[in-house]
Amino acid sequence: MEAIKNRYEFVIFFDVENGNPNGDPDAGNMPRIDPETQNGIVTDVCLKRKIRNFVDIAKSEEPGYCILINPDKALNEKFGDAYDALELKRKDKGKNASSVRAAREYICANYYDVRTFGAVMSTGDDPCGIVRGPVQINFAKSLDPIFAQEVTITRQAITTVDKSKEAATEMGKKNIVPYALYRAEGYVSALLAQKTGFSDYDLELLWTAIVNMFEHDHSAARGKMCLRKLIVFKHSDMLGNCPSHILFDKITAAKKDDVLFPRSFDNYEIRVDREMPDGVELIEKL
Repeated sequence: MEAIKNRYEFVIFFDVENGNPNGDPDAGNMPRIDPETQNGIVTDVCLKRKIRNFVDIAKSEEPGYCILINPDKALNEKFGDAYDALELKRKDKGKNASSVRAAREYICANYYDVRTFGAVMSTGDDPCGIVRGPVQINFAKSLDPIFAQEVTITRQAITTVDKSKEAATEMGKKNIVPYALYRAEGYVSALLAQKTGFSDYDLELLWTAIVNMFEHDHSAARGKMCLRKLIVFKHSDMLGNCPSHILFDKITAAKKDDVLFPRSFDNYEIRVDREMPDGVELIEKL
């Protein structure tokens, strides 16, 4: 399929209710925060994982839509599989540039997340080079400071035999955010898409995955998470018609004047300036 011809930017809003959207292993898995402002943070890695998971579920049987960053097999084994599929010399440690290039193209053609987000594949005996992905996502940040709460729970699943002799229950912990609305911004480069083969079909799959990325990711730890808005800016050409920050500034959100402690999406107002620069189209996907 032919690669996309237009540049895009996008803005997403999602919220969490009584859950932990992205635990911080450096802070006992408490929700990530900006230590200066106390605003909540969700990393790009976390968001891209959810997109990968949706594509893996929705397109697992379709050729060309494998997911490279998956725990099913070590990465170096997957790189070796690319060499085997192309009948290239193995364990050459990248000495043959044409082999590396061919393997890189094979990976891009067969793995959706590589031609979308890119990957560093220069490890092991059968390296496949480095790919800069056309789709990039910034960290998400909550609109207001969050209160990360550690909730004590009791459970009847006793971990050891000795403890089971002493008590029928034991204590546990859950880390939650009572409520927060997060905003993230992203970019789609048509120029980089030409190098990876990221197509219009891939792009539509990306929008579908973003809209549904929380629908198949529910868990007790994450609480209620919902994708609330997906707003896309489409440029008329590859290079773009306007700097991205100007477009991002056209989407603003803030809690309503009479709200002290936001506890639902209705407590916020999202404003969209629909006056677009020449050559830019605003598309509301959700």
